[in-house]
Amino acid sequence: MRTTYYWTLLVFLGLLASPATTRPAQAGEGGHRFLAADSSRGRVALIDAQGNTQWEMQIGPLHDLHLLDNGHVLLQTNWTQVVEVDPQSQRTVWQYDAAAANPGHKVEVHAFQRLADGRTMVAESGSSRIVEVDAEGHIVHSLPLQVAQPHPHRDTRLVRKLDNGHYLVCQEGEGIVREYSSAGHIVWEYAVPLFGRQPAAGHGPEAYGNQCFAALRLANGNTLISTGNGHRILEVTPEKQIVWQLQPADLPDMQLAWITSLQVLPNGNIVFVNCHAGPDNPQIVEITRDKKVVWTFRDFERFGNALTNVHIVASAGQSVSAEPGRDR
Repeated sequence: MRTTYYWTLLVFLGLLASPATTRPAQAGEGGHRFLAADSSRGRVALIDAQGNTQWEMQIGPLHDLHLLDNGHVLLQTNWTQVVEVDPQSQRTVWQYDAAAANPGHKVEVHAFQRLADGRTMVAESGSSRIVEVDAEGHIVHSLPLQVAQPHPHRDTRLVRKLDNGHYLVCQEGEGIVREYSSAGHIVWEYAVPLFGRQPAAGHGPEAYGNQCFAALRLANGNTLISTGNGHRILEVTPEKQIVWQLQPADLPDMQLAWITSLQVLPNGNIVFVNCHAGPDNPQIVEITRDKKVVWTFRDFERFGNALTNVHIVASAGQSVSAEPGRDR
C-alpha cells in the first residue's frame, strides 16, 4: 500500500555517517548492529557494528520499535500511527492509526509488538486499552487496562505479550508493572519503589521517580524492570523480592538518567538505554550480570538526548534475542 505520511525515507548502504563513540570491554572486541530511534533528532536508523548507518528514516515522537524477522521495521511515525516499513522498497506495507480507531478522543501509542500469529498488539494510552490488529488493520481483540487516572501520555510505556498469552504492562503514571490475563484481569503487579526518596521533576539526572519504562519476563520467572527516572534496573521475583539491581553507584564512570528500553542478550548481558543523560554520557550501555561495562555507544550527532529505544540485531532481519517480552 502507498504511504501518505510526511516523512522521507533514505537508504545508506556502506556509508559512514557521523562519528560515534563506542567502548568495548577488551581490545579488538567489536560493537553491535542495532536499530535505534531518537525523537529529538527525528531519526530511526540501523547502525552496523562499525558505527555506519545502513538505513534511516525520518520520524516524529516514538517510544517503541522492532526489526522483524522479514527484515521490515515496525515503528511509529507519530504518537498515533504505527507502520511496518520495507527498507528495500521504501514502502509502508501495514499501518494502524489509533486516532482513527478512537474518534473524538485523545489517544497516544507508546508500545506495540508483532505477534507470532501475525497480529500486531498495540497499547493505547488515553483509551486505556490493548488491542490486537490483523493484517488488514482490523481490531480482532481488545482488553481494558485498569488505570486510576487515564492520561494519553502516561497510561503506559512498553507492553509485551508473554508466552502464556498474558500482557506485561508498564503503567508509567502509576509507577506499576502489571500482568494482565487475556480477559483483562490483573494476575500480578509490582509497585516500583522510590527507595526512601521524594519524587523530583525533570527529565535528566536531576529527575527522580518510579516511572517505569520497560519490563521483561525472564526464563526463570522473574521480571526485569527499567525504572525510568528511578535511574535503576530491578530484577524481582514473582513474590516481589528484589534479587538483583543496577544502581547509579554501580557505574561510577557515567551518570544514569532515564533508563528506558531493555534487552537481554543470549550471553546474559543486559543492554539498556540511558536517555536524557546529556552528551557526556553514553546513550546505550551493555553490562554483564556482575555489572561490568562491556560496550557503550555515544553519538550526539545522528542521535540526541532523547534516544529512547534500541533493538540489538545479529544480522539483517534477525534478532539477537528471542521474543521481545522474554529472555529464553
